[in-house]
Amino acid sequence: MKHTLSVLVENKPGVLARVSGLFSRRGFNIDSLAVGVTENPEISRMTIVVEGDDRVLEQVTKQLNKLIDVIKVSDLMAEESVERELVMIKVVAEPKMRSEIMQIADIFRARIVDVSPKTLIIEVTGDEAKVNAMESLLKQFGIKELVRTGKVALTRGLKSVQEEK
Repeated sequence: MKHTLSVLVENKPGVLARVSGLFSRRGFNIDSLAVGVTENPEISRMTIVVEGDDRVLEQVTKQLNKLIDVIKVSDLMAEESVERELVMIKVVAEPKMRSEIMQIADIFRARIVDVSPKTLIIEVTGDEAKVNAMESLLKQFGIKELVRTGKVALTRGLKSVQEEK
């Protein structure tokens, strides 16, 4: 089972290395990792997706909480949070196929962010299922390159991760 962790940390050098090193030393694989500063410039949020059962989740959470720079660790349940991922896909786009590719992008509310004589770069944002569906449809044209940000997530409503106790 995949778990999405929201980890608030002090925004200073070396914190990411310590967190990723913890996962490596314990033999846990990180499925995705997104890091960025929060509304408070002294705090960063790491959104980490890790696969494992409840025992693995408990072990990871305990180990993260032992790190000095970690402020708060929360397991974000899918139904209690909003999750998104940004993906850019460079697809082969011969002139006769462009309109079909552009229609697919339109259906998925994606944006064409670059056009060259033989390729298009498409930007799509959404949950994992939406991104995977778009990628699957574009494979028929030939995907040259693809990059994913990894999942980012926030709890729904007024409650914030910092307020959870």
